[in-house]
Amino acid sequence: MRIQSLMAATALMVFAAPVLAQTTPPPHFPADLSPAGVRAADDHLALEEVEGAEAMAFVRAENERSLAALTGDRRYETFRAEAFDILSSTTRIPGPSFLGDGIGNFWQDAANPKGLWRRTTLDSYRTDAPEWETLIDLDALSRAEGRDWVWKGARCLAPDETRCLISLSEGGKDAVVVREFNTRTREFVEGGFILPEGKHRLEWFDIDTLLVATDFGPGTLTESGYPFIVKGLKRGQTLAEGVEIYRGDISDGGYGVSPSVFRDGAGAVQAVIINRPLDTFRSETWRIVGGTVVKLNLPERVAVHGVQNGNLIFGIDEAWSRFGGKPEPEGSLMSVPLDVLGRPEAGPPSPDSNPEVVFTPTARQSVQDVAVLDDGLVVGVSDNVVGTLRRFAFDARTHRWSSSGVEVPANSAVGIGDVSRGSGRIFVSTQGFLTPPTLSLLAAGADALTPLKAAPAMFDASTHVVEQFEATSTDGTKVPYFVVRPINAPMDGSTPTILFGYGGFQVSFPPAYKPELGKLWLENGGAYVVANIRGGGEFGPAWHQAALREHRQRAFDDFASVARDLEQRGVTSPRRLGIYGRSNGGVLTSVSITQHPELYNAAVIESPLIDMLRYPDLPAGASWIGEYGDPRIPGDAAFISQYSAYQRLRPDADYPRLYITTNTRDDRVHPGHARKFAARLGDQGHDHLYYEETSGGHSNDADPVANARRWARHYVYLSQQLMD
Repeated sequence: MRIQSLMAATALMVFAAPVLAQTTPPPHFPADLSPAGVRAADDHLALEEVEGAEAMAFVRAENERSLAALTGDRRYETFRAEAFDILSSTTRIPGPSFLGDGIGNFWQDAANPKGLWRRTTLDSYRTDAPEWETLIDLDALSRAEGRDWVWKGARCLAPDETRCLISLSEGGKDAVVVREFNTRTREFVEGGFILPEGKHRLEWFDIDTLLVATDFGPGTLTESGYPFIVKGLKRGQTLAEGVEIYRGDISDGGYGVSPSVFRDGAGAVQAVIINRPLDTFRSETWRIVGGTVVKLNLPERVAVHGVQNGNLIFGIDEAWSRFGGKPEPEGSLMSVPLDVLGRPEAGPPSPDSNPEVVFTPTARQSVQDVAVLDDGLVVGVSDNVVGTLRRFAFDARTHRWSSSGVEVPANSAVGIGDVSRGSGRIFVSTQGFLTPPTLSLLAAGADALTPLKAAPAMFDASTHVVEQFEATSTDGTKVPYFVVRPINAPMDGSTPTILFGYGGFQVSFPPAYKPELGKLWLENGGAYVVANIRGGGEFGPAWHQAALREHRQRAFDDFASVARDLEQRGVTSPRRLGIYGRSNGGVLTSVSITQHPELYNAAVIESPLIDMLRYPDLPAGASWIGEYGDPRIPGDAAFISQYSAYQRLRPDADYPRLYITTNTRDDRVHPGHARKFAARLGDQGHDHLYYEETSGGHSNDADPVANARRWARHYVYLSQQLMD
């Protein structure tokens, strides 16, 4: 009888609606969901002014209070020092990229917190003590120029890669300044290409020509603040003097029009492709042929990976039938002649043998990475959220693509790194929750990896075990999740546990080694859970699209179902369960708290989107309309308002003490989201902590000093809430 009662209670719990969704509207919920009505109900609009006087006064007051609670904790200095030792450790694997006939690397440590761009030979890189040659000392450059430069990468012209476009950000913003650099002279090129600060999309065409999409002046950016015009820019020309080669429209969505120049292993241009986004995920694909712009007959949901022997290599994120042929399922990897894609009169492929299909994943597989080489493809395939690696080659005799496996460690995340098309070599990384990364080289034609470097263990993993389970969501969907827990943890709900989720933008979260989490959390007896909820890319486009727009609630339901499943298994309990999410994960965590405060006792809500009824009005929010919908449209506002956490906060709810944190210089997710949420929590009398860093941007990549403080604050808060 007790078993039957428990089963009935469990069924009610799993299929219950959000507990607060059925109550009357909370205070400050707009009576009118029009943009004007939403503004009228918002008493914290002043906090949207990034550096406004009222906003900065709020930040200073909140920071002072929060720092006292976090940095004053007895654990803070230990956590900070441990995190810094990890982030600045000289035993880390130097992340490599192919640079001409050598290896490039950007490196930060205690002596070089802003970092060094440097190079060595592959033979030297293989050794335990490579001989590095410094190309750019970013600390010295910042001191000399009086600027807070943050490295944002180098784009070098193949095949010799001696001329590079260096992107530098002031304080970590997405917007960058671009300067031309000569790796032979190790100097910025006098009179070379220079682009002012902006969110540029650029490619080398030849040594004297760039393809640039950027801010060309008034009326040249979309609502999201991204470019829609591509120009050819000759050496010595100003942006105004560049010649327009493609124009989208000011109403375009997504992240802006972008050019791609695809080359073969010898550096010869194979094709120039222009991507014109219509919204976050739909786009048009154009080809520049001479002085002509040709629209390619591709589906709108497509991911272009490269060009090989005149064929475009691309993945389809929707079912697609070329010219009335047999439909290919979403998630398939394709190879179609460019000339065919540019001719609408071309007929369908042969029904008996279709050489255009490279790979079709199963329902629990997805294509994660694609490396295009002159003689084939190397593809990273996720299989039930575990990494595999495959080679594909076209067999002219059978007129089909053949596949062979590349041996990789079991139960690992597999990542394809930089690719040398000229030599056919690829860097590949493998890692697991408790297994440090190994960097390997996949040689041309090889079916096995050659290990290059193995990172040392940064924490004691012997005390923990990794398990994979499934929870049942509200609609019956099976949702996988990983648990990393102490081996000897009693299954009585007493283990302090962090539940991580993202659930958006087709981003996958396979097993990954997180040394700061291992040192500051797992070694202290905690558990860690990754929920592979809908909205992500773990099972391909369908898994992502299942939680788009009006179906967003599915992602929140999936996350709650994992929390309940953890409790039912005895892994943890609401008293000991905290959640963490950043960026789109901030939507997830803020909604999870407002819909199900009874499930959690902590939430780190970092760099978050939260005010979903005003997000398109906060730069660069309009670029994400394809993911969430447009709250300025009545029908979309109706379903978005059902979950938008800023409007759903209630003074009578029993929320745990929350920790909200963001960055003043974040020009991707506006800091107003986090500020307003914290302010309203305070207005309603809810205990909370709010901290806003003043440099670092959305990527938190400024330097290891700031990042060590960041992780220490996170884990002090989580320890206070879940371990004390």
